[in-house]
Amino acid sequence: MKAFRSRMVARDVDEPHRAATPLELLFDLTFVAAVSQVAGRLAHATEEGHVGDAVLPFLMVFFAIWWAWMNFTWFASAYDTDDVPYRVMTFLQMAGVLVLAAGVPDAFDGDFTTVTIGYLVMRVGLVGLWTRAAIAHPESRATTVRYAIGVSFVQVFWLSRLALPGDGPSWVFPLLVLLELSVPQIAERAGATTWHPHHIAERYGLFTIILLGESVLASTNAVQDAVEHGLSSELVIIALAGLAILFTLWWIYFSEPAGEGLAARREWSFIWGYGHYVIFAALAAVGAGLEVAVVWAGDHIKADEKTVIAAVAVPIAVVLVMLWALHAPMRRTAVRPELIAITAALALLTTFAAPAIGVAASLIVLAALLALLIAATIVTRSTGRAGA
Repeated sequence: MKAFRSRMVARDVDEPHRAATPLELLFDLTFVAAVSQVAGRLAHATEEGHVGDAVLPFLMVFFAIWWAWMNFTWFASAYDTDDVPYRVMTFLQMAGVLVLAAGVPDAFDGDFTTVTIGYLVMRVGLVGLWTRAAIAHPESRATTVRYAIGVSFVQVFWLSRLALPGDGPSWVFPLLVLLELSVPQIAERAGATTWHPHHIAERYGLFTIILLGESVLASTNAVQDAVEHGLSSELVIIALAGLAILFTLWWIYFSEPAGEGLAARREWSFIWGYGHYVIFAALAAVGAGLEVAVVWAGDHIKADEKTVIAAVAVPIAVVLVMLWALHAPMRRTAVRPELIAITAALALLTTFAAPAIGVAASLIVLAALLALLIAATIVTRSTGRAGA
């Protein structure tokens, strides 16, 4: 922090050595609680055999988590001043995240009141930042004012939704989601914000690590509970296979040069940024699935082997396909599409083999498929360089 208050002006899109700040890292940590809550509720529903009833609440709550995180991330990439008022507004958004996390259990039961209040607190902080940017930086005022008005406008509808019986008809939520998604696109028509491509790529990578870390934490807690009932070789295998799955997903995600791709095709940023909702939600679902697998080894649960493995295999396939889809238009994909397709298909087929080979063996197969994808990618790239 250089001063108590600095003029909030747009940062340079070509700023060298732009990296995430300690405040952004702290901001991310507050989302750990929210992600843990939403993944835990999905895992519990899967264990009870009610995964179908939990998928929609999971996606709805995760949207609020992801959208609030993403909005602050892109704002900070363009207007981070790191002075006292900026830090206070960031603190306000962090407080909103904790309120939202507290409301996750009620949201899965159909009551979104607490989640909406937490979301409101976060949006108030963000509107304050956009308003400050509009006042301090006349050159981008048309854009920043649109952001401030747009975010406020949609928030009024979110609050109004609480007054409707049962939070309103089923179409209200997706309609409000579309309105939220349209705000940046409308605002940026007046002039693009000066977000930094490598900074954005790093921030998305850091959130990916948080999601993977939540999976490790959830699995660790499940293993701890299972050990209390007696450690088994099957439990050890499941835990190690789960760790291997997380490690290989990390490897694959960070194989894609997102920063270079965003710098080369800034016009692709909306689709790349929005598309990560699917990747992030799928990564959180992988963690929930691995937690279910660990619990399955230690306790009797209602979910069968096919359901347990589907809870891991389906989100893995989604992550792989979405990674390719988001990076392919930037012509900088590290993993060949045919390898992605084969691995995703085989991962899904593992679900049908689970009743015959068991949960532990199925997780080993999934980990092996991802490891083979990495190996094939390394070989392909090495061959290409040698040929060149």
